[in-house]
Amino acid sequence: MAWQPERGPLQELVGYLRDALSGHDQNAQRYATMMLGQAKSSPATANYLAYILSNGRLFQDLGLNSSDGILVRSSAAINLKNIIKAFSKPYPGLDLDYVRSLVLSALEDSTSQIRSFAGSVISEIVQKGGILSWPELLPELIALAGNDPGNVSPETQEGAMSAMAKICEDNKESLDKDYHGQRPLSVIIPRLLDITSSPNPKVRAFALASINTFIPQLSPSVSASLDDIMVRLFHLANDPSDSVRRNVCRSFTQLVDVRPDKIQPHMGGLVDYFVLQQRNTDDPDLALDAAEFWLCVGEKRRLCSSLGPFLGQIIPVLLESMVYDEEDILRLEGDADDADQEDRQEDLKPQFATTKTSRMATNGHVGANGEAATNPKTHDSITEDELSEGEIEESDDGNAGSLEDRWNLRKCSAAALDVLASHFNGAVFTITLPYLTENLRHQEWPNREAAVLAIGAVADGCMEAVTPHLPDLVPYLLSLLNDKEPIVRLITCWALGRYSSWAVRSQDDPSDRKRYFEPMMEGILNKMLDKNKRVQEAAASAFANLEEKAKGTLTPYCGPIIRQFVECFGRYKDRNMCILYDCVQTLAEHVGAALAQQELIDTLMPAIMQRWSKVSDRSQEIFPLLECLSYVATALADAFAPFAVPVFARCIRIIHQSLEEYVMSINDQAVDKPSKDFLVTSLDLLSAIIQALDFRRGGELVQTSQPRFFDLLLFCMEDPSNDVRQSAYALLGDCAVNIFPQLQPFLPALIPVLIQQLNLDNLRDQDSEQGFSVINNACWSCGEIAMNESAGMGHYVEQIYKRLLGIISNPEVPTSVNENVVIALGRLGVHCSPTLAPHLGEFGKPFLQIIAPVDYMDERAHAFLGFNRTVEKNPQAMEDCLLEYFQASAAYLRSFDSGFNGPSSKDLSESFKRNILGYKSLMPNFELFLQQLPVRDVDKLRISFNL
Repeated sequence: MAWQPERGPLQELVGYLRDALSGHDQNAQRYATMMLGQAKSSPATANYLAYILSNGRLFQDLGLNSSDGILVRSSAAINLKNIIKAFSKPYPGLDLDYVRSLVLSALEDSTSQIRSFAGSVISEIVQKGGILSWPELLPELIALAGNDPGNVSPETQEGAMSAMAKICEDNKESLDKDYHGQRPLSVIIPRLLDITSSPNPKVRAFALASINTFIPQLSPSVSASLDDIMVRLFHLANDPSDSVRRNVCRSFTQLVDVRPDKIQPHMGGLVDYFVLQQRNTDDPDLALDAAEFWLCVGEKRRLCSSLGPFLGQIIPVLLESMVYDEEDILRLEGDADDADQEDRQEDLKPQFATTKTSRMATNGHVGANGEAATNPKTHDSITEDELSEGEIEESDDGNAGSLEDRWNLRKCSAAALDVLASHFNGAVFTITLPYLTENLRHQEWPNREAAVLAIGAVADGCMEAVTPHLPDLVPYLLSLLNDKEPIVRLITCWALGRYSSWAVRSQDDPSDRKRYFEPMMEGILNKMLDKNKRVQEAAASAFANLEEKAKGTLTPYCGPIIRQFVECFGRYKDRNMCILYDCVQTLAEHVGAALAQQELIDTLMPAIMQRWSKVSDRSQEIFPLLECLSYVATALADAFAPFAVPVFARCIRIIHQSLEEYVMSINDQAVDKPSKDFLVTSLDLLSAIIQALDFRRGGELVQTSQPRFFDLLLFCMEDPSNDVRQSAYALLGDCAVNIFPQLQPFLPALIPVLIQQLNLDNLRDQDSEQGFSVINNACWSCGEIAMNESAGMGHYVEQIYKRLLGIISNPEVPTSVNENVVIALGRLGVHCSPTLAPHLGEFGKPFLQIIAPVDYMDERAHAFLGFNRTVEKNPQAMEDCLLEYFQASAAYLRSFDSGFNGPSSKDLSESFKRNILGYKSLMPNFELFLQQLPVRDVDKLRISFNL
């Protein structure tokens, strides 16, 4: 007999589902959530939830209105999906056949929201159990979506195709696997193409969205149908449904990435099509999808060139699209002077630690407000049905984001203009200039604002063409810093930041410095105290940009800059503090020791330390604050000493607390794992302090640390996070350089962990790039320890050598990592050459090949000194690379002539001399051997060593 629900438990569960979504009674909501959590442990709950989801008439019996009924059924679907996700295969105790049958029937529901949720549950069942666990599902869904029986209702067709789209999105890899000689996708793609001919526009849209899921991977199944896909796209291009045309735009944009050769022959027609779609003012999402085509094409250099003849069509539509629409204008107009208002919690952005590599990354394309305009929008392959009144969205995130943070048509158009300007340069400015002339002084602020945005967008690509206009343009932009509309002041700050490099170059002429650079610097600096918070943020970002360009030339202006920063510390609310930290650290990075004047220290540091005292250890604001202090400590060097004790102690406390919380989270799943950024930023600041202070002060801080400094470092060196280990090994190396006496007693515990880090077998494919960064730092710290530990490294040389040889023998290891490896290997030889000498035949040749392009610096000199001492112990082992060795010797001698004179230069020169003369005595045909070398190398060796 089929399972039937009991009315009592059914009513209870419906009540809990309703109360869990209620915002009116928090106590009832908490209790309902708790009871639902307990109910999930019973497999029978899944039956009840499936019954509630699929039974629309149930709510009339229970006295619920239509709106509450949809909420409860939606909640049932979400809970059912979570139960399925939590169960382990093969779903012990769960009546999966019953659940499947009811969820499938829910695809026929009259409410689109319920059909959508049913599709999500179906996709979760497939994802959890695998494609083969429900073999009849896909044929049934495709038959329903395509109306194969001829009598399937439009609602059921939509529900089936919506479910199919979700399955494609969630299972794209498994659908393209080979199962006994067949790939499901090779059957699915042709059927989906057929369904794009459905008379139902939503079905057509879902079918095309499903195909779009697989285009980026360009699997053999998609490649086999690519010509058919192109035919369907051109057929659907003029579809009356905006949703279908949105997916057509997405298809072509994805094809630009994977098969630009399929796009190029049709570029003329596609330009006409995408210009038309971008001008669709009735559907902003369609216009955005169209605009992204230009952005994607612009990033393909060869394909981008084919847009040249059409710039006259493309640039105007981009400029039109950069004006705020009417809805946004209403939201922005008369934006309040809010600088004195406290931030709301939802205004505060999450903060993350900035790794060294990401700080050095090149800037992306420009965004509408100065942020990098990498496209944060990921297209859902499913075009969601519009929700009717009373329906809820499935997404956990109910906040679509603030206007300035959202990826939209305006930002995309600005980014596309930036990309095209970078490719076509002056040609883009020639087309843009009439628009600027007409709109820069426009009476309506949205037009002025969009014109300023356009000026900023073309800055990088059209600098040469814009430069003749800048003597007039920059003063006008400076006047717009006082525009009555905050949004105009904001975009003007950003645009000025984009032209800061021009202003910096103007300093070569003292009169131009007074006319352009100083007014720009002062104007942006003053706007950092604007009455509007967003203008403050834009001005601070622009000033950080100017600091990056001006570098040390800002040194004479440090006084007024620091005083303004201190004013900002006194007035800024929480949100803008983070960009202020960036301004401070960027100044410290570029003016360096100039910041160590006592007057500047007495002005800046009390403001930073006052903020330091207000920020809690667990606040996310601590991340940018610690990063800022790292740069300040480096700039102040030993002058940072008065602040070092409390800062160092707090970093130790944060690390200790984070490690304890992490251990607790491992042992108790109810405890949240702490962010690894607490560890990363604290470790980096400890590194900066140890480098900044003299060895006595740094050693005292480490010696008196509680808990013990090196015990905490050991835990961090074994942390599962690559970012944490990368910072930990950087700190280990800094300790070896600056406070080796304090480090030395702990080496027996630390070195075995370091050796294990050098094992490539521990590197996971999915994070190999970060993993190699960790190995880089581990190699560097190993070399620094070897230089200081001297012969005491002898116990570990064999193990370390084995690991290092394994790295340079692996062809997948990046060049930069190999360079650090051979430097570490050479430095091991400085004091442990007898142990390395028997292995010289293995590593001699790769050592010389890898180190050849490395710049002449102290570390390279140490490495060659160790290598030379190893060669001296086993000269016969160099037989197959002796020519390379002699050439390297001559190259080093020339570097001495060019001015390189490191601390090891004399010892290095003597070691080369001993080895070269040693080979002369060993080789009966030495003169014949020398003739194989380039003449300049022979001459250099003869002169230097009297050969």
